[in-house]
Amino acid sequence: MTFKATSIGVVAAALIAAPALAEYPERTIELTIPAGAGGGTDTSARKLALLLEEKLGTSIAVLNVGGGGGSVGASQFMQAKPDGYSLFATWNSPLTTVPQVQNVAYSLDSFTPIASTSETAYTLCVKADFPATTGEEFLAELAANPGKYTYGNDGIGGTMQLAAERIFQAKEIEAVAIPFGGAGETLQNFLGGHVDIYGGSISTVLPYVETGEAKCPLVTSAADVPALPGASGLEALGLGDRETLLWRAILGPKDLDPAIVEQLADVIETSVNDPSYVEFLATKGEIPNVVKGDALGERLQSEYDALAEVSKALGL
Repeated sequence: MTFKATSIGVVAAALIAAPALAEYPERTIELTIPAGAGGGTDTSARKLALLLEEKLGTSIAVLNVGGGGGSVGASQFMQAKPDGYSLFATWNSPLTTVPQVQNVAYSLDSFTPIASTSETAYTLCVKADFPATTGEEFLAELAANPGKYTYGNDGIGGTMQLAAERIFQAKEIEAVAIPFGGAGETLQNFLGGHVDIYGGSISTVLPYVETGEAKCPLVTSAADVPALPGASGLEALGLGDRETLLWRAILGPKDLDPAIVEQLADVIETSVNDPSYVEFLATKGEIPNVVKGDALGERLQSEYDALAEVSKALGL
């Protein structure tokens, strides 16, 4: 075949392919959520899916696949075809934390980053009579009493434990980690006096902060959090590089067409910044945060590497 014939063939193929891409999406998109119905990631993803349906002009079918801290859903999703009709709505833990403590079938390279959607800090809270109120006082109290205080978290090697230990290691603090099945279980044991410190999501403990039963001296974000005006962000404590957040994102299967990635990322960004979604996030103590494409991939890798160091230091 001559160069001229080859060139004509390439152009023809491009012309045939172009309309198909321009018409995307033509049918229902399946959105896999690696958690059961009713949780934070599920409710956030379902709310976002309604906005995406409007803007994409197609329906979105939600599939909940819970288990293994999100690893079961992630392992199942990685088998999906990279055609744009299978998307993955997750929080960061199944990708950056769970692989540190479990053998999983996937890696970061098993997915195509599209866009993050929202984020929030974790928080460390104590009872009203705890002998510290500010973040600085709180860390000083723990440092002065190694091994005295217990803190609840979302499981051995969970994101909350690693977030706390990143802070504690920097200050040479020894606190006793007590694992539970999630923030709700942690809260009940904290309120019942079985652990000294609540470690978990802000939305779970916020009602008890508002009644004065608890106070939260510290959040795991670099910046302060408006929902907890009494809590210190890590930047104010000289620990800004120890930030660990709970954040959510939409991913695709490996090798998803870059043009589809760009189209979806733009629609996700518009939907996340829709006033109704911003208001919804505020009720959960979350804020919009859109990081797209390669930049999202870099964020995942950076967090994975940082948490790997903490996990290694803890012997997990």
